[in-house]
Amino acid sequence: MQHVSQVSTPDGRVLEVHAGGDPAGRTVVLHHGTPAGGLLYDRDDALAATLGLRLIGYDRPGYGGSTRDPGRTVAGAAADVLTILDALGVERFATWGMSGGGPHALACAALAPERCAVAVTVAGVAPFDARGLDWLAGMGDDNVAEFGAARAGEEALAAYLTPFVPELRDADPAELVAAMRSVLSDVDAAALTDALGDHLAAATAHGLAPGGEGWIDDDLAFARPWGFSLDAIAVPVEVWQGEHDLMVPPAHGRWLAQHVARADLHFREDDGHLSLLDSQVPAVYAAMARYTF
Repeated sequence: MQHVSQVSTPDGRVLEVHAGGDPAGRTVVLHHGTPAGGLLYDRDDALAATLGLRLIGYDRPGYGGSTRDPGRTVAGAAADVLTILDALGVERFATWGMSGGGPHALACAALAPERCAVAVTVAGVAPFDARGLDWLAGMGDDNVAEFGAARAGEEALAAYLTPFVPELRDADPAELVAAMRSVLSDVDAAALTDALGDHLAAATAHGLAPGGEGWIDDDLAFARPWGFSLDAIAVPVEVWQGEHDLMVPPAHGRWLAQHVARADLHFREDDGHLSLLDSQVPAVYAAMARYTF
């Protein structure tokens, strides 16, 4: 059974928290993808419970029930996570992020090394200014247009994204596939025909319920310096990446694995973006459960 609560931040914002798994277990913090919210996938909730893990998701600022934080950086996620954990009385934790959540998991590893035992990024992007990486190469057309607008600034990005908000917020899984087709490989489109599609539709509806501000702020944060150095990461990191990914191309995962000192790359030749989440996340939880925290 998932539990929803609210935590206040020192600057007066509210963060909506979604808790599941084993309430007495070791804590794993989940960073949701873009543009979803922090609802927990029922499968992950049950899996965490069997592994003795307490699962904590939350809506990033501007999504779902969390107050917007204009101008936020990727780095800001670390402070928000520590605020949540302090409110819950949790000291040590593991963390993982899917897609747009990946950089935020890395922020926790870089900025809270005394508390973060391991960080995992699953189909997560590399920094926009990553040296030697053609950031947009291999992305589907919609992502190329979206991040082109992000580079042009908030006004251009808001004008581009706003028409998509009601379309995605109200979509069922089949409609999500149609709306996202330019960034879905065939294996990813197939993954949305099962329970993952229902979850993603619900998480997207929840995340975009207040509007598109969280999505806008995510993209702006990705398109500027993250606010921390990957060189600062001293805790173990696991990078999971699929070959058939049109949202976050495989070069991103390889780049991260090469530029984070203690990173292990788990590369899946037969997976894409969403199929990776569907097929490999049980292995991700099992891997985290092996660490001490």
